Amino acid sequence: MVTLNETVAPAEETRPGRRPALRRDGRYASVFLAPSLGGLALFTLFPTAMALGISLFDWPVFGSRSFLGFGNYSHLLHDPVFRRVVLNTVLFVVLYVPLNVVVSLGLAVWLGPQIKGRQVFRVLFFIPVMTPMVANVMVWRLLFQPGGLIDGGLQSWFGIDAPNFLGSSNWAMPAIVAMSIWQGFGYNFLVFSAAIDQVPQSQLESAQIDGAGPLQRFRYITWPMITPSMFFATTMTLITSFQVFAQPFILTQGGPGVATQTIVMYVYNQGWQFLTMGLASAAGWVLFVIIMGITAIQFFGQKRWVNYDV
Repeated sequence: MVTLNETVAPAEETRPGRRPALRRDGRYASVFLAPSLGGLALFTLFPTAMALGISLFDWPVFGSRSFLGFGNYSHLLHDPVFRRVVLNTVLFVVLYVPLNVVVSLGLAVWLGPQIKGRQVFRVLFFIPVMTPMVANVMVWRLLFQPGGLIDGGLQSWFGIDAPNFLGSSNWAMPAIVAMSIWQGFGYNFLVFSAAIDQVPQSQLESAQIDGAGPLQRFRYITWPMITPSMFFATTMTLITSFQVFAQPFILTQGGPGVATQTIVMYVYNQGWQFLTMGLASAAGWVLFVIIMGITAIQFFGQKRWVNYDV
């Protein structure tokens, strides 16, 4: 008969032998993680900390530097140009994010699993995402400019001139938003399309037999199952939209005036045109805090509408 001491003793004998193996595995893991952690520290953490330090100084590229404390942040708070730039960025986010999500989700629902040849549409819709941003913006600039395709088409067909999309403070931001939606909706379309593919067709067919219409099936079956993908897409789209730069920089150069200048453009201008690195770093940190705050609100609020148990 096996006693309790006999059963416990072998287990106790193996424990000391397992500790060196765990330490060895930990060392191997550290070796494999070292390149990634080193890159994170060198290219993300260190520049972020340096930017915070520089933001506390009057830091010209050439000349002496002096400590200002929070003087750069005070300057930003009282700068009417920076306040307008923040409002421009918020306006772009408010217009771009909902339209991007609605367009991509609508197309993903329309091109559901029952549609034949949907892979072709997936490729076509994703091409603008893979195309370099500068090339996309230059094509749209040719469309929007006076005498371009839109203006020429309206003159030929209706005998009227198109608005000066890039030179009007009323049309410049909508033009940038339209171009950005065309360029970026393909990514969210693939995210939503993959999520919809995971919805069990048996549940949708059962609901249809019970008399549920398309809207009811989407609301009570499809929507709860794709909310994690919706949360991911909206979070990533919000983060990238606050960092918009190439579209207004190439299309309008932030004009007319500062009507389409964004926070990232302001950082660029202060840092590389006016060579005031301290003010540029302070503006960059303001943007960082805004993005982190909105992202935190999203993560805290996801419990109210994101379903991970369905």
